[in-house]
Amino acid sequence: MRKSVGITLALIAFIAFSFTGIDRVKKMVKTNDSEVIWKGYKVTGSHEGTIALETGELIMEEDELVGGRFVIDMTSITVTDLEGEYKGKLEGHLKSDDFFGVQDHPKASLVFTNVEASSKNAYNVTGDLTIKGITNPISFTMSIYGNKATAALKIDRSKYNVRYGSTSFFDNLKDKAIYDEFDLITEIQF
Repeated sequence: MRKSVGITLALIAFIAFSFTGIDRVKKMVKTNDSEVIWKGYKVTGSHEGTIALETGELIMEEDELVGGRFVIDMTSITVTDLEGEYKGKLEGHLKSDDFFGVQDHPKASLVFTNVEASSKNAYNVTGDLTIKGITNPISFTMSIYGNKATAALKIDRSKYNVRYGSTSFFDNLKDKAIYDEFDLITEIQF
């Protein structure tokens, strides 16, 4: 009896040590070397600018993307297609309660919930995006080459209670309408 218990324990130990877990590695994002560009659209044109990442990490397993999380500094919204007074006015308006209400909501976040490889360097990512304290799922494709990741996200601002100029909330806006979807184009260095 003792011999069979000893053999069983040895077999269990051998199996446990033979199938050690695969290590996950957190790759911290170099926020100063990374870029996030936003682009918003209205009936009469578009505007664009940048927004800064506060922190970010990509989680890798055997050089494959398996997760990630990012915190965005909403107070850093800048406009790059205007200058002077109009630039300052639009930046202030975007930071106001009409849009992103950065005084009450200075951070936004994105947490990956599912990652699936779609080709050699590309991944289909699903995540939870939180803006103005409201969280919704979002899906996008991320490509990774060396220590650089790129992605383009299309975000529906109406899902985050960003109402100003939205035809989802207001009628008869005509040429004052601002489209609900805006783009975030990212180039992440890690």
